[in-house]
Amino acid sequence: MSVLVTGGAGYIGSHAVLELLDAGEEVIVLDNLSTGFRSAVPAAAQLVVGDVGDQGLVRQILSEAGVDAILHFAGSIIVPESVSDPLGYYLNNTCKSRNLIACAVEAGLKHFIFSSTAAVYGIGGDDPIDEDAPIDPISPYGSSKLMTETMLRDAAKAHDFTYLALRYFNVAGADPRGRAGQSTRAATHLIKVAAQAALGERPWVEVFGDDYPTPDGTGVRDYIHVTDLARAHLAALRYLRAGGESTVLNCGYGRGFSVLEVISSVRRAAKWDVPVRRAARRRGDPATLVATADRVRTILGWRPELDDLDTIVAHALLWERHLQSTR
Repeated sequence: MSVLVTGGAGYIGSHAVLELLDAGEEVIVLDNLSTGFRSAVPAAAQLVVGDVGDQGLVRQILSEAGVDAILHFAGSIIVPESVSDPLGYYLNNTCKSRNLIACAVEAGLKHFIFSSTAAVYGIGGDDPIDEDAPIDPISPYGSSKLMTETMLRDAAKAHDFTYLALRYFNVAGADPRGRAGQSTRAATHLIKVAAQAALGERPWVEVFGDDYPTPDGTGVRDYIHVTDLARAHLAALRYLRAGGESTVLNCGYGRGFSVLEVISSVRRAAKWDVPVRRAARRRGDPATLVATADRVRTILGWRPELDDLDTIVAHALLWERHLQSTR
């Protein structure tokens, strides 16, 4: 049997592909390469260039390749962009996910793992946030992901079909063996931006708000290493194959770091200054967004191995140096 990974040429998807291959799985990647990179797909995986919303193509893959599970990463992820182009996000993240789920049900596929987000919680309120916290997304991005969670829930009730929706907090870092990383040059992730600034690729890092009710006034986030997250997907696959029930799980470490703490970590790793420019708060940014991450450990037996900010930063910086050397 094989695993279909949509968006497997992107940042998180490519790391999941590596973990699947390392575990001996046969992997098919479906990616339209609009934001992903052909070079991110290992030679051991089969790459199909196409759109996840193309039901004819998806049906063909499912019928010909003996797929027993889908890991669905394909989608748009930039919150401000979703505000300016909400219909584009509902098309790409919701409508196309609906088509993919329909193909899975039609093919009798049993297992589906969905790349969701902490953005479904909106501003939050509880610190840390558990999976039973109120759901109140404040952006079309968060809403588009929540709609897909809802479709999965209802499909699982109506059909012989199980799913896991993994709600990511702040994903960062790169493969410890240097095989993959965040390659989108204009990405907005703080650790990548700070690493680029340390290497002279950006003039500064903008710090949005320094008057939050946090120890140093800057926003606090739960940063999870992308490889630990990829391994959570592998654990999720094994859980579903073993007969596990459908559910949603937070993916984080359960502790947060402020913007200034992250920048300090990048400075230590780079042994160089990271210029900072202060800016006003961004509308909708919560002061703190940290996961309660007990359930993912208990249900999946997942044990993070890279739970350290300096390690995450060091791997991200090494990847940025690699990208810089290839330009």
